[in-house]
Amino acid sequence: MPLYEHVFIARQDLSNAQAEGLIEHFTAVLSDNGGKVVDQEYWGVKTMAYKINKNRKGHYAFLRTDAPAPAIQEMERLMRLHDDVMRVLTIKVDEHVEGPSVQMQKRDERSDRGDRRERR
Repeated sequence: MPLYEHVFIARQDLSNAQAEGLIEHFTAVLSDNGGKVVDQEYWGVKTMAYKINKNRKGHYAFLRTDAPAPAIQEMERLMRLHDDVMRVLTIKVDEHVEGPSVQMQKRDERSDRGDRRERR
């Protein structure tokens, strides 16, 4: 089955438990349609670069999935209809990267970026 990565942003006025409940809800939608969630991460409340629906912050969630295209389409459809979800991004990947996402790694572990001052 194809591999996908999803990031969605939920409204800032939800509690952490409600935001994590959204992750579980969409995981159940995928599993009901023949897919599975390989990994999931809750990134917490983060400030966005610009306002979306008069919100400056949002609850970010990340899912790595292994599912057929119809299951992904159904999950995206339900995400777009859900009042608490503001934005959805889904990309198809060739393989899932092992370990935590870049967002969950500590700054000192992100050594591949290098020192910005050295490039001048």
